[in-house]
Amino acid sequence: MHKSRLAGFIIDCRTDDLERATQFWSAALGYEVRALAEESDPKKYRELFTGNEGLHVEVQKVDHDSRVHLDIESDDIEAEVQRLEKLGAKRVSKGLRWWIMEAPTGQRFCVVRPQRSDFAERANSWQ
Repeated sequence: MHKSRLAGFIIDCRTDDLERATQFWSAALGYEVRALAEESDPKKYRELFTGNEGLHVEVQKVDHDSRVHLDIESDDIEAEVQRLEKLGAKRVSKGLRWWIMEAPTGQRFCVVRPQRSDFAERANSWQ
């Protein structure tokens, strides 16, 4: 058995000025910029604080076209990837601690480690 759920949204920005992009999205959405976890690269990522139990929202500097993608958090990334493959998703590439996937309808998304403190209590359970 493993668990998973929607973690949040990543705003992919093709930009040379991540700080300016972050300030725009912070003001547009009404969320404060929050210090990143130690393991995140501050040259590529900024987090927007949505509240203690809110969705995880990041602004990310990317080399591809700007877009928004979602993250699915799981306590067993490989099991979740396999579950999603059975539903028709495809693996695109492996990141440091995540998988980039593609839905049957073409959208890209990531399967990541748990991001929020209430994950164990509120995530879906799968066999």
